Amino acid sequence: MTIESHSNETQTLWDRGEFQVMIKSGSTGTVIGFCAGTPADELEIEETAMREGTEVTIEKKLLKTGRQIWTVNPVGGRDEPDVIDW
Repeated sequence: MTIESHSNETQTLWDRGEFQVMIKSGSTGTVIGFCAGTPADELEIEETAMREGTEVTIEKKLLKTGRQIWTVNPVGGRDEPDVIDW
């Protein structure tokens, strides 16, 4: 599974428990997308950020359900929102 962009459809799938990870922007709190939470997904986030000219850190929060929320934060405190296009 790859990272799926946020949409009404993918939000519904998250609500039904069909994704393990919700990916959020650290600067805006906006949901970016959803994924299975594999090392490949984490690598895809980092590679996408690098292509867009930034480095990111990923803060992982474990929920009681066993699922996770990954918050993507730009390194270096950029003032611009960190929007990653999938």
